[in-house]
Amino acid sequence: MSKVSMEAPASTTGQFAHEVRSEDVTPLQVLSLEGELINPERMPKLSDEQLKEIMYRMVFTRAWDDRAINLGRQGRLGFYAPVSGQEATMVGSEYALTKDDFVCPGYRDMPQIVWHGLPLYQAFLYSRGHQHGGQIPQDVNVLMPQIIIGAQILHATGIAMGYKLKNEKRVAITYTGDGGSSEGDFYEGLNFAGAFKLPAIYFVQNNGYAITTPFSKQTGAQSIAHKALAAGIRGVQIDGMDVLAVISAVQEAAEIGRNGGGATLIEGLTYRYRPHSMADDPTKYRSKEEEQEWSLKDPLVRFGKYLASKGLWSDEDTARVREEAKSTVNEQIKKAEQTEKMTVAGLIDSMFEHTPPHLEEQKADFQ
Repeated sequence: MSKVSMEAPASTTGQFAHEVRSEDVTPLQVLSLEGELINPERMPKLSDEQLKEIMYRMVFTRAWDDRAINLGRQGRLGFYAPVSGQEATMVGSEYALTKDDFVCPGYRDMPQIVWHGLPLYQAFLYSRGHQHGGQIPQDVNVLMPQIIIGAQILHATGIAMGYKLKNEKRVAITYTGDGGSSEGDFYEGLNFAGAFKLPAIYFVQNNGYAITTPFSKQTGAQSIAHKALAAGIRGVQIDGMDVLAVISAVQEAAEIGRNGGGATLIEGLTYRYRPHSMADDPTKYRSKEEEQEWSLKDPLVRFGKYLASKGLWSDEDTARVREEAKSTVNEQIKKAEQTEKMTVAGLIDSMFEHTPPHLEEQKADFQ
């Protein structure tokens, strides 16, 4: 990946070949579109079992997405944002972290927090608007997906500040799309991280559209990664359809953050194959030619070819995982549907460790 030649703090420039400077930037790639290793020096150190686990998670996530769309159409889920096409940025980035690291997602980022430890049935409860969907297990370091565009940027920044003050070798990662990178919260978070050199990773999944607005109308910047320059943090652009490039970039950013090197802004160039949400019709603003072009970059096909060349994956493995995912999703949605229905009194109690007297009085009106 090329550098961008503008001066930045000495501690954050000139160290890594994929950092952006001012004139140009080429996305980091590890695999070609045909699944061939083209950048061996950036190949993450992963065992064969780890490589297969990554593929398992991506195939599972695609099948889960298929089933979730149908559940939404049946009225069994509430708001749902499809993820197919973005499995590499989602699965790869989470896999590059440790369970001690904290994940602050946007509304499309349910896969990251489920793979980080949130039970799948609770993800479904969240979509259904049930309070128990937000009761995160004590040992799972995630927040619930943020609906307010860009608000999760500030959450991750605060968590990272806490890690720095406590001298903990942990990082906080947060996600948004190219639309979220135009929000004020985005710039405030990056500026704060640069000023205090925080262990934070800001991952922008640039899927080309902020709902219907194309990226060409989203910003006058050369790239989202270039926006790191003004904040004095590292800026990295990667091929977000290449899961190994994602893992490499996030591992590097996490190591730098844990060791006092500050924050990183990662722009992953990716694509959502499906609508922005189930209320969206992408045929009104995307061409068939564009969709066909991106289909040739499918992260599952690309990584699958690489694994097949090593004798680690086959079409039979994909079929097996898809069936396992369908069964798991069916089991977990039933568990969500069988969860005790919400009550006003129960909702009030869930807000406080000790319910205040005036709310106890209000509860009586609903019993």
